[in-house]
Amino acid sequence: METVVPFDLQRMVLGDQPPLFLAEILFRIAVIWPWTMLLLRWIGGRSISQLSLVEFLLVIALGSAVGDSLFYPDVPLVHAMLVIFVIIAIDKLVDQAIRLFRPAKGIFDGQPVEVLRDGVIHMSARGTRQIGNLELMELLRLKGVENLGSVRCAYMETSGALSVFAADPPQPGLRIVPPVECVPADCSPDQARCCVNCGQMDDAASHCPNCGTDGWAPAIAAPKYR
Repeated sequence: METVVPFDLQRMVLGDQPPLFLAEILFRIAVIWPWTMLLLRWIGGRSISQLSLVEFLLVIALGSAVGDSLFYPDVPLVHAMLVIFVIIAIDKLVDQAIRLFRPAKGIFDGQPVEVLRDGVIHMSARGTRQIGNLELMELLRLKGVENLGSVRCAYMETSGALSVFAADPPQPGLRIVPPVECVPADCSPDQARCCVNCGQMDDAASHCPNCGTDGWAPAIAAPKYR
């Protein structure tokens, strides 16, 4: 086993390869980069514009195949080009399957999940998408929602984006502007109230029947969401 000399500038900066290997690296880039770009153009816009689980796996696999072939001298270019081609061909086949067969969409990309209905967060849907209530409220604020009562329904799409549909008319609900974590939960006994965790309205229960927490806030009249 070769002994490594710590802080060996020759090894750290130039490595153990001969200086001419730098020219080989430039040649490898000149071959692999156009090859990869050509195959990515073959995939089309869908795989570049959004990262589903399939595309995320594609990025990881391509990153390893392309990166290793650029500067590892023991990785032949033909081997790397074949790996890149097969990875992208598999992604292309998956893409065609999703377009031609309806069940394939759910298998590879998953299904949209309703995370909120009539101003109340679905606790089961939250677990399906691995998203916390405070994180969901943050996404709603980024969409311009000030009060959960302004929302008729909201869906977490397979791409990770949130689709929001306005309630007409809006109902009293949990105000999320300012964020609920920045405002102490306080509600007088004579006020209509809603759960600070999920927005469920209840004027009598000590614990929320939807999520089980015991924090309550006044149910505020919601502005119309646009």
